[in-house]
Amino acid sequence: MEKISKHTRYCLYARKSTESDEKQALSIDSQINEMKAVAERLGLRIVETKKESHSAKESGTRPVFLEMIYELNSGKYDGVLTWSPDRLSRNAGDLGSLVDLMDQKKLLHIQTYGQSFSNSPNEKFLLMILCSQAKLENDNKSINIKRGMRARCEQGLWPTRPPTGYVKMRRTDKKCITILDEERSGYIKQMFEKVGHDGWSGRKVYSWLKHDIDFTTESGKHLSLGNIYQLRAKKFALFRLTLLCPREESNLTGSVPQLSLTYFCINNK
Repeated sequence: MEKISKHTRYCLYARKSTESDEKQALSIDSQINEMKAVAERLGLRIVETKKESHSAKESGTRPVFLEMIYELNSGKYDGVLTWSPDRLSRNAGDLGSLVDLMDQKKLLHIQTYGQSFSNSPNEKFLLMILCSQAKLENDNKSINIKRGMRARCEQGLWPTRPPTGYVKMRRTDKKCITILDEERSGYIKQMFEKVGHDGWSGRKVYSWLKHDIDFTTESGKHLSLGNIYQLRAKKFALFRLTLLCPREESNLTGSVPQLSLTYFCINNK
């Protein structure tokens, strides 16, 4: 390990993603408090504190991180204090920016809660491994989610939230089983029939749902005009999930009641 100068100036960087994959991550304020305690214990001088709520999956998308890279490059400070390596990067592009700054001796030291990284080959290599592991975890989450959705399709279950007019049974022994929403399915059926038989436009349907019958979704909100067009475009009643089940089409029609024959007519012209 290279000896770290007492004159090294640190930027404390705290980040928490807004995405569900990092809901368990320590809050920004907690990260700052913990790392200030580390700085006091090790005698590190913090000259700047930056915090950000942004995913680190894609490179070059975090404005506060990019600002920190610019200030490191300009010499405002030459050290980074952060909770863990994955707070800095979960992608190859941002990781490369940090390593380049270390190679140029503009970034002398990265201190995390439990580890220290200086401009030595072994420590830079370890930093790259840990950040690459964070990227691997992100990539695997996507694969695992798709696999789980495929498995539910193959079991004849709808894997995501059903559209307006349907609900999922609230029983632990019958998860993902989709049934008609008794309160709303009749109105949705009328909507398709008005479009299919009477030639109603989307705007006329919107006015009818909002002003005439005060129709609201399960969350208590009115359908927007865009929601209505999206709902009309979904071939939900057919239940052919060719994207999720490429090996063979998963026909779930038997497990879900058909909302309206008009639905088939509209979407299959």
